[in-house]
Amino acid sequence: MDEKTVISSKAGSASAVEYVDPIYPQDEENFMTDEMKRRRRKIYRRVDLRMIPILGALYAISGIDRTNLSAARVAGMHKDLEFQFGERYSIVLLVFFITYFLFEIPSNIILRSVGAARWLSFIALSWGAVILGEHYFQRPAPEHVHMLVVRLLLGLFEAGFFPGCMYLISCWYQRYQVHQRIAWFYSINIVANAFGSLLAYGIIRMEGLGGLRGWRWIFVIEGLITCLLAILGYFLIIDFPDKIAGFKRPFLTAEDVEVIKAGLNQDRADAEHDPFTGVKVFQTLCRWQLWIYSLLFMCMAIGVYGYAYFSPVILQGLGYSTGKVFLLLAPPALVSVPVAIIVSYFADKTRMRAPFIAALAVMCTVGYILIAYTKQNGVKYFGVFLGIAGANGSLPAILAWQANNIRGQSTRAVASGLQVAFGAIGGIYASLTFMEKEAPSYPSGLWAGVAAQLFIVVACVFMTAFHYIQNKKADRGEILIESLEGFRYTY
Repeated sequence: MDEKTVISSKAGSASAVEYVDPIYPQDEENFMTDEMKRRRRKIYRRVDLRMIPILGALYAISGIDRTNLSAARVAGMHKDLEFQFGERYSIVLLVFFITYFLFEIPSNIILRSVGAARWLSFIALSWGAVILGEHYFQRPAPEHVHMLVVRLLLGLFEAGFFPGCMYLISCWYQRYQVHQRIAWFYSINIVANAFGSLLAYGIIRMEGLGGLRGWRWIFVIEGLITCLLAILGYFLIIDFPDKIAGFKRPFLTAEDVEVIKAGLNQDRADAEHDPFTGVKVFQTLCRWQLWIYSLLFMCMAIGVYGYAYFSPVILQGLGYSTGKVFLLLAPPALVSVPVAIIVSYFADKTRMRAPFIAALAVMCTVGYILIAYTKQNGVKYFGVFLGIAGANGSLPAILAWQANNIRGQSTRAVASGLQVAFGAIGGIYASLTFMEKEAPSYPSGLWAGVAAQLFIVVACVFMTAFHYIQNKKADRGEILIESLEGFRYTY
């Protein structure tokens, strides 16, 4: 497959096999027959329906589990466990990201050897059990320490899921298919978290049932849902294309898999796994471009986590009741779904990422400023709409941008782990800058968020210029990008 790529198709009982040079993907339509195009679309629809919903559902519940402290806080946990003293709440939020950061890359390496279904379902079941255990805390002071331990464990188990999903998805789809898939995957999370606030509101109305406060029921119900989804995931999650032939209940034929692998080789020549070595991991970590993509993801995560953790408090500070706060959290999240989907469609069509990412960063910045400086509640609420749409819309784009500009499965494993790990730093940044003493307006946190979004804009300009220069050098034959003839960077 190094020199030639195979594309197979069936027409009735006949089979046509065509050999083509591994050229740039936009030329693919020139040699594929209509039957081959239809067959490939049909195969990818099956992959979409099998992979994206279950991964999206599990990631959605992980997002709900990760941010349910804000709902529990509004529902009374803050007073019961005396989190209002000092920076206890911010510290409890922060420690989650320590283990979340440290175990991203190791988890991706384990994922490849253990198998996607086994590993992803195991870590989901584990964090579900941890969430379930959170409802046991009864007394204030000691439980603050216990909650720290629980959040460290939650970070440990959740660490591998998101980068594992990005690694798996990027290994199945070609470069200008992947943004839309990541957007649909992430949109499931957005919708679930939007209704998660309504779910949390419904759960806290179970106040007193079984002798438990409403906020404790949040952990019980959401922990049980996580465990059930994890068990389902064991049977539905699929492995990498080069390992799918050994799947016990294959949903694709061997020839279907070859069509997928041929397209991947046509696109970037990395359908087969290249084994991990210490040298490869080190060389990947030495690529400065990956650190820029990771910083972009970190800055985006500051927006996502800032709005997720502190929007309820900001809205409550505007004088809304607990019930109305939960109701007001859903619409901004739901509006961000079409933003993410539409951006992904046009970004894949235009084969561009940076202009969309920069525009969404500006949108997020405007949201911060409206929240910080306007007096009218309606305008502040509109700022929440803009901020959440900007942050949620840019996340799939930033992930797709890195995925577009690297080759090799071992490189993808390390790069996706590194990039998502920096999202943890963004969570720490948000936890520290949104200081308890500044509640509910959080001026320091809002301006720290503005600074992060401005960095995104500057980095997009810089990386676009760098990629443009490198592509021109490759056009002149001066360099070989990613060690592959015809490969060009995406702006």
